[in-house]
Amino acid sequence: MVLAGQQAGVTAASNPQASGSKPVEIASLWPLPSAPEVAESAPRPGNASVAYATPAIQVVSFTGPSSQSASHRFWDGENSFLFALNAGAAAADFCVTRANLASGGQELNPVTRIMTGSTPALAANFALETGGVIGVSYLFHKTGHHKLERVTSMVNFSGSVAAVAYGTTHR
Repeated sequence: MVLAGQQAGVTAASNPQASGSKPVEIASLWPLPSAPEVAESAPRPGNASVAYATPAIQVVSFTGPSSQSASHRFWDGENSFLFALNAGAAAADFCVTRANLASGGQELNPVTRIMTGSTPALAANFALETGGVIGVSYLFHKTGHHKLERVTSMVNFSGSVAAVAYGTTHR
């Protein structure tokens, strides 16, 4: 049995370029029958998009959304906002870390601990952290992983906020 379904109207099914959509086919779910097993392979009158055969479903095709509708610009409003939040949280983390180190505290992050000898090195660490988040988000954006693109910024922001909260409560 061959089924054909569609998301868009009948005109989009007959002409996929009319709606800017690309047709998508889902491959065979079961092996195709041999020629003698096929009872009826011609479409029935009145419904030209469905053909009947004896075995189970073989192919389902539908018109999916175009790829441009799922895409967005990298520097859109949401990413710009998330990157600004990351930069602000990194700046706050730098200030709290520097104040704790000046009063005899210790850096808990082993990677950042290497940079605690000088203020410029510590500032560079937090600036590179922010740049790294933007770089990883851009990599996800270019590979089409748009949810991960945003989640990267959210996870880093959460970590910086947690570090600031811990640093201010354990002085």
